[in-house]
Amino acid sequence: MDYEKRKPRLNGKQTRNPPNLEVLILPFYQLCDLWYRKNAYLFIYYLIQFCGHSWIFTNMTVRFFSFGKDSMVDTFYAIGLVMRLCQSVSLLELLHIYVGIESNHLLPRFLQLTERIIILFVVITSQEEVQGKYVVCVLFIFWNLLDMVRYTYSMLSVIGISYAVLTWLSQTLWMPIYPLCVLAEAFAIYQSLPYFESFGTYSTKLPFDLSIYFPYVLKIYLMMLFIGMYFTYSHLYSERRDILGIFPIKKKKM
Repeated sequence: MDYEKRKPRLNGKQTRNPPNLEVLILPFYQLCDLWYRKNAYLFIYYLIQFCGHSWIFTNMTVRFFSFGKDSMVDTFYAIGLVMRLCQSVSLLELLHIYVGIESNHLLPRFLQLTERIIILFVVITSQEEVQGKYVVCVLFIFWNLLDMVRYTYSMLSVIGISYAVLTWLSQTLWMPIYPLCVLAEAFAIYQSLPYFESFGTYSTKLPFDLSIYFPYVLKIYLMMLFIGMYFTYSHLYSERRDILGIFPIKKKKM
């Protein structure tokens, strides 16, 4: 027999080679690298949004203390471009939720974003007469207050920093402001209806004697706006309860 070709045995069993550590460690490093890239991207995105909304809010504040009520009339002309840019970029958040980068519910966020996009681009931008209304300034103030707090909280959460006051503020500030936002959006639609009726913006004629009268579309959307507010408010309150741990306290029986 050729003893040199025999493999060493231990207790009658063939010895096994130790597992390759590179095969085990490599997926871990890939996972860490993916986590780092995702958090770095989200941090940069939140930082850009925070800077944009902070600039808008600071600009509006300085203009108001410098020019008084006159600054409210030309708010859209002064900061409308930056506001439209920030709201357009915020549509990326739907993609973030869809692919799993951001943990949130898609439908409530979709309702919030579409509200702003419709009011900003369809109602305000398309009608120059509406751009000089006071309601535009009020809307911009509400939107930027909410977004500055929200993006600050999200930006710090990505890097693992948490402050109790900021967490409470981000989960509480929307409670009075979000309904006021919806009321201001509804008032902006109401003020724009005469201009859509007189100018015929977005109203088109279709074949077979059919037509789309856009003021009717806005009136239907006006009703849907409050239905969406109820759904979004319920979701945000449920999210607030989960994050802050606020549950109804039952009294103990004596």
